[in-house]
Formats: sequence, structure tokens, C-alpha cells
Amino acid sequence: MSGVEPGVHPAEAFDAVAPRLRRRPDVEAHDLVAADASDRLILASAGLDGEPPTEVVVIGDRYGALALSLASIGHPVRTHQDPLTGERAARLNAIEIGLSEAAPGTAPDAASVPGVRWHELGADLVSGARLVLLQLPRSLDALGEIADTIAQHAHPDVRVVAGGRVKHMTPAMNDVLARRFETVTADRGVGKSRVLRASGALCSAEDASAWPRSRRDADTGLVVCAHGAAFAGTSVDIGTRLLLSVLDQIPAAGTAIDLGCGTGVIATSYALANPGAAVIASDQSAAAVASARATAEANGVAASSPGGPGATVVRDDALGAQADSSADLVLLNPPFHSGAAVTDEIAPRLFADASRVLRPGGELWCVWNSHLRYRPHLERLVGPTRQAARNAKFTVTASTRR
Repeated sequence: MSGVEPGVHPAEAFDAVAPRLRRRPDVEAHDLVAADASDRLILASAGLDGEPPTEVVVIGDRYGALALSLASIGHPVRTHQDPLTGERAARLNAIEIGLSEAAPGTAPDAASVPGVRWHELGADLVSGARLVLLQLPRSLDALGEIADTIAQHAHPDVRVVAGGRVKHMTPAMNDVLARRFETVTADRGVGKSRVLRASGALCSAEDASAWPRSRRDADTGLVVCAHGAAFAGTSVDIGTRLLLSVLDQIPAAGTAIDLGCGTGVIATSYALANPGAAVIASDQSAAAVASARATAEANGVAASSPGGPGATVVRDDALGAQADSSADLVLLNPPFHSGAAVTDEIAPRLFADASRVLRPGGELWCVWNSHLRYRPHLERLVGPTRQAARNAKFTVTASTRR
């Protein structure tokens, strides 16, 4: 697959690449795919048939299907993937298809990929871009921030080709794009997928300063900051509220970790209640990390140095960057979505990683949807588990590391 193949249409490149793509290190199962018909439709609709190598911006590429297909036929790519697992999967997939190879002493999932550069969602990603390909996010706020970024920083003549599975698309997506672009049209559906096209960027001073958004939560008193793709936005979800209701029962710790921190509400609350603790807020989502960092700063608990008192925010796949037996406490409100898919395989992985990182006698405090019945997993993977709180929907448990 390596090297430029002149005359190959991006959709044809996808046909060669897609069968070899995998989701790892993200959850893999027989019904969870690394690429689908919407990826192919986006590439087929990009207008690159017969074009010489043209720089393309790719946003929301799940496991590399868009970026690697383009790079394999010589198109330079700037890309942004919010989940770290998606970025790492793309790098591993580049090795699998022969587009890249791991350098000695470098982890394969950190391998550089010729022709592909990863960026945060911001000016560097889209500056001067004339073509942006987008896998539509399910969150309208996420789409809004992406559209704002493109409208502010891309070339005035930028074309946006945004696609997804029809079952995950809504007319409200057209409305979000229409607030940032003069022209928004929808192509006819193909194979249960559809493409939206946007052009004629509109930008206002208000749009330029919209992210992250912030709001003071009346019950907790916290200022919650959120970028578009962060779960729950500037609200505090009801599971987190239940966990915070027993914050006074959670032990003081020298080192505490908020695993899957989202907007950082739990980490910030714990840091406020325990001023001497070194708190690590960890999430694989770039939007969550940026949001949690802003929330900690807005509430005056951002750590001045890593390992010192206050909250330090890191982007990590689970707790991969944390050493064994290095923490006294882990706080967790586990997700049960991988992209658009609902799965019960994520939480047990997080429980196991929390157990690895906890010191013997350390505790994992977890809030979870009661119908998921996680307690046997917690008993098996961490240790003795007791119920600390329960309401009609959620359960809070405390598990002691054996």
C-alpha cells in the first residue's frame, strides 16, 4: 500500500485499505467495525477524482479510514481525532497497510505516518484549508465547535463534506452548519449513509470566543467549562451528582485519580475538598482534557506543577501512563459508549486498570447505572466492594484493592 498510486480514486483506495483496518486499542467485537459505508461515501463525494495531490483536512476519522486512504494515494492530510484510542488505532493501521513502520524504540501506536499530521482542534488544523472531510459527530455542540473552527480559520472558499450513517443524522445538523455557512445541502442517501455539503464560511466575533463554554452549577457551586465534544457539556450529569453527594465519605488521599474525567467536575470537587491532595484527571478525549483543564483553572484548583497539590489533567488511554501501585484513590463514572455503539466491555477494562494503579488497601469509588450490575466485576477485578449510595437509577460503590 505504501507510495503514491496515480489515478486511484480515494474511494478505490478505501476499498483496498478498509478490510485491513482494526479498532484496537479500542474495544473490538464482531459487531463493532473500524470503517463503514459512510467513510467510503465521504471519500467518493470529496471531488478528488483525478486530482493531483491536494492537502485535505480530516476531522472525526474514527480509526484512520479517511486519512489513510487519502495518504496512501499521495494526498497530504491534516487530521484531528478526539479519542486517543482512535489516533493510536490509525497509527497501528498505517503499519498494517504498509504506509508506515514503527521506529526502533518507539511504540507502534506512536509511529509517525508519512503524509499525515495530527493536530488539536484549532487554527493549526484548518488554517487555509480548502477541503475538509468530516465524520459527523452525534453531539450538536461538537459539530458546532468544529464548524466554528472551520469558518474562522479555513480558506473563505473552503468546502466541507460531512457524512455519517443516516440513523445517526438529524435535520438539526443542517441547522448547525447553516449558522456557520452560507450554503448547506444534503445529498441523497447511499447505502444507509448520507453526505452534507457546506460552503461559504460565515464567522462572527461571538463565534470566535464561544469555546469552551462555561456555566456555574447552582447545586455544586462549580464553574463547569466544556468544549463541544465533552460529555454532558456544562451540565453535571446525574450519576456524577450522586457520587458527589457522598464526597464527605470518600477518604483523603495523597494521590487521587479521576479516571474518565470528562469536564473535570469530580476531580475539581475532590481537589477543593482535599487541598493537600495531588489529583490526576485523566481522559482519552481531547475535548474532555481541554474542558477539565479549564474547569480546574476556573475553580482555582489547577496544579502549579505535576505531582503537586491540585488537579493535573492528562490525555491517556485508561491509566496507561500511570505506574503500578501509584495511587491511593481512583474515582470513576465509567462510560458505556464506544463512539455510537453501546457496549458493556469498557467499564471492566477501566476497573482492571484502576486495580493495577491502586496501592494495596487503596479504594476505587465508582458510580454506575444499577441495571448494569457491575458489582461482581468490581469484586473480581479490584476487591471487596460495598454500596455507599443508591437511587432509582445509579449505584455508588467503594472497592478496596486487595
